[in-house]
Amino acid sequence: MNRPGYPSATAHKGIARSEPVPILSGMLKNAIKHHQQGRLADAERIYRQILAIEPRHADSLHLLGTLAHQVGRDDVAAELIRAAIATNDRQPAYHSNLGTILQAQGDLVEAADCYRRALALKPDLAEAQMNLGTVLEAQGRLEEAASRFERALALKPDLAEAHVNLGNILQSQGRLDEAVASFERALLLKPEMAEVHGNLGNALQAQMKLDGAVACYEQALALKPEMAEVHGNLGNALQAQKKLDDAVACYERALALKPDYAEACYNLGNARQAQDKLSEAAACYERALKLKPHLPEAHYNLGNTRQAQDRLDEAAACFERALVHRPEYAEAHYNLACVLQALGQLNEALARYRRAVELQPDYGQARFGQALAQLLHGDFESGWRNYEARWQSIDHDTPMRPYPQPLWTGERLAHGRLLLWAEQGVGDEIMFAGLVPDAIRTGNPITLDCDPRLKPLFARSFPTVEVVSARDQGHVAGADSVHPAETEVGAHLPIGSLPGLFRATEPAFAAATSPYLKADAAERNRFRTRYGEDRRLVGLAWHTRNQRTGRKRSIPLSLLASEPAPLLALPGIRWISLQYGDFDSLEQQAAAHATIPDAPILIDRIVDQFADMDLFAAQVAAMDLVITIDNSTAHLAGALGIPVWLLLPFAADWRWLETRQDSPWYPTMRLFRQPHPGDWRSVVESVHSSLGRAFNCA
Repeated sequence: MNRPGYPSATAHKGIARSEPVPILSGMLKNAIKHHQQGRLADAERIYRQILAIEPRHADSLHLLGTLAHQVGRDDVAAELIRAAIATNDRQPAYHSNLGTILQAQGDLVEAADCYRRALALKPDLAEAQMNLGTVLEAQGRLEEAASRFERALALKPDLAEAHVNLGNILQSQGRLDEAVASFERALLLKPEMAEVHGNLGNALQAQMKLDGAVACYEQALALKPEMAEVHGNLGNALQAQKKLDDAVACYERALALKPDYAEACYNLGNARQAQDKLSEAAACYERALKLKPHLPEAHYNLGNTRQAQDRLDEAAACFERALVHRPEYAEAHYNLACVLQALGQLNEALARYRRAVELQPDYGQARFGQALAQLLHGDFESGWRNYEARWQSIDHDTPMRPYPQPLWTGERLAHGRLLLWAEQGVGDEIMFAGLVPDAIRTGNPITLDCDPRLKPLFARSFPTVEVVSARDQGHVAGADSVHPAETEVGAHLPIGSLPGLFRATEPAFAAATSPYLKADAAERNRFRTRYGEDRRLVGLAWHTRNQRTGRKRSIPLSLLASEPAPLLALPGIRWISLQYGDFDSLEQQAAAHATIPDAPILIDRIVDQFADMDLFAAQVAAMDLVITIDNSTAHLAGALGIPVWLLLPFAADWRWLETRQDSPWYPTMRLFRQPHPGDWRSVVESVHSSLGRAFNCA
């Protein structure tokens, strides 16, 4: 965010009175009158006339020097004022104004010496105190600079520029309330200072007082519409308010005023990315990088855009360029790790996750990403330990519940019940429920708080466990209210933390109970009768609406019906839809892709898995085989012990490990993986061949 400072005070025009020749005194008064009224050429002519008569006339040398500074001739100005000082070094104004000229020339050290000499002669010279402060600020000596501004204000409380410069320092130190007060005092004195309205807006925006910031920026632009940086900062405030169209308009106005404004290009890219206009966002970042090739944030966000566009190799290159310019950029290490993992380069990804965590140990998002990569790699001990960082990750939707009881660590409780509570989605609940038998074996009385849709299924499957649902009681996880079952709780644990206690090694999976869920046997038999015994029953699910990963995990139904491997055309199979969604839409899809006219995919309208998961479990249990993408159906079939073939994208979820064709979570599961990103055709051909052999129906 640009924070324009206020310029140093203009040159002090104090006059040193010596013993002038009487005629020169009148000429000097006339010259000063012209000078003060802006008739600089007339003033210069008279100053030079005086100096022709008296070459060492100190006041004329000094004032001619200040005039030269006003018209941008600083070399001449410095020479003239030095000559005045050589004639009379006891005049504080001479030293102060020489300091102003040297400061304008960038000679901060000598400028500071000049201001100090002026103050030694006249300590109450407020402008010199302030200008010395601006030099110290430019040298990074902020505490000393602030002290000088405060001294200037003690001498001259109405010195608006000192209030502004003190406010800038206070803001840079994070003392935002004090900075706001300084800017507001300056504006009471000089409300026409457009830049200061902008600075006040910056301070308010840093406090997330966005309405106030917007008002300040708008006032600044009403006074001075051509300030590109203020248009840009107004855009930032509007973007923070999610007013993306207005923010875009501000950035575009800023760029019209200042086409080389790299920060505005970058922020326009952020707005376009937030609007999901990825091509436009990428173009903005690329334009920003042409203007400022070393802007790591632009490389980073261009990488994010390319990642969202599935241009993963380009995304990786962007993150690497960001790291060239900022090697300690933890977020870039993390995002590069995510891309490398998606490209199947897991060892390289693990190294980047590790580096991100080293750089920023409290970076929960990176530690959670590292955990998932470690679990994918089969490093269960490290993975489950780092999995506890999920509570600090934006990818983890479930909040930690603030129960007063301690977290369970696997021990036999001295008193009270063990409360296990649900987290994440239904599929995760089903998967982690596979560890409930391990918890039962510790001998503790257990209360299992689950999604209400899973209560009947879990109650049947774990008869010694008290199965409840907090949501049935109007209880919200994480709220202050306490579920009645919690009053006798001795310890609690989110269900996703159970693997850290019971699955720290691969052999621990082999000792697990399987299957661990039990469907309603009567309902299961009714489904078998309903669907008929003349053909093999194969359940099918092909689509998920998951916003983040659904597109990669879903498979087009048309691909299952088309050559060269028309899976749905295999004889002797009754295809049963296990796909959730609108029944009419599902029937239209099924009819469109029916390859055997008298045997389309059956859409059973009595089963709504969102409304009745127990009935859905009975339907799944009735299948001879389930073929599904990665969704809750896969977990349910595996937990019920039904043979299930899982179709996975190239960079599969962590729980399915690397390269394996089986799953330690579900012994009846077989995995079919994309050999290359997006290659569902090879997966379907492999399933077609395997199904033909398994059912002897090729």
